[in-house]
Amino acid sequence: MKQRLLKILSLIILSGSTIQAQNYNNLFRTRDRAHNREGVDLEKFSYGFYLAANNFDFKMNLNPTLGMDGNKNLVESKSTYSFGAGLIGKMRLNAFLDLRIEPGLHFVQRDLTFNTFDHVNELYPSGVLLPNGDISQVILDPDESMIKKTVKSTYIDVPVLLEIHGDRWYNSRPYAAAGINYLMNLQSNETSESDNQQNVFRSTSHNFGWSAEIGIQFYFQNFKFTPAIRGTFFTNNELVADKATTPPYWTSAISTLQSRAFMLVLKFE
Repeated sequence: MKQRLLKILSLIILSGSTIQAQNYNNLFRTRDRAHNREGVDLEKFSYGFYLAANNFDFKMNLNPTLGMDGNKNLVESKSTYSFGAGLIGKMRLNAFLDLRIEPGLHFVQRDLTFNTFDHVNELYPSGVLLPNGDISQVILDPDESMIKKTVKSTYIDVPVLLEIHGDRWYNSRPYAAAGINYLMNLQSNETSESDNQQNVFRSTSHNFGWSAEIGIQFYFQNFKFTPAIRGTFFTNNELVADKATTPPYWTSAISTLQSRAFMLVLKFE
């Protein structure tokens, strides 16, 4: 009886081990799996679209006299999350390189806070001598609209990227890309006759930058899906100075102003 039980127990253990080994083999075996869209990477041109979740912020260099009180920054930028969308055009260069152009539209809002009033008034209690010989207005009790500026931007972004990718493993392929951007701000107010004294923040319309991106391409039966992370950094100074007759509470406190963005991009090709 004892020997029979040992035989039955041995058979159960052996069967369980065989089933487990088969499951393990099926999980990691790739030789017999189907490869989706095998010929898509051999096409000279391909197209698609993308959606993006953005986080835009301002990188600022402040005027050491008007924009800083010792080591304290008197102008602060608060980033907000926004969204964008665009199209994809890709040209195959060789087995490891592609050239991409991805024009898109990004809707952006940021907040600038100017805590400069008390400091400037301490430096110039009677106002600043203006180029025309007048003395600037001294604002002793600024309202909220003078201190906090909501900067809305709509960027037409045209990046040209060089993509390098590794070998395809089953239905996925990692890649990295980098390139240059031209960005037009449709809400720049660059040509406006008003400035911050009238609660109008002005920036440049035409801008340039560079981008870097990493992601993984996943091949499905009918399309290719790519989640990616992209950083975009403006290279020009976007700041448009206030008029010479405007008190130095706002743009005079900033030396350079440049946008930077981090994006989660979802691509469909």
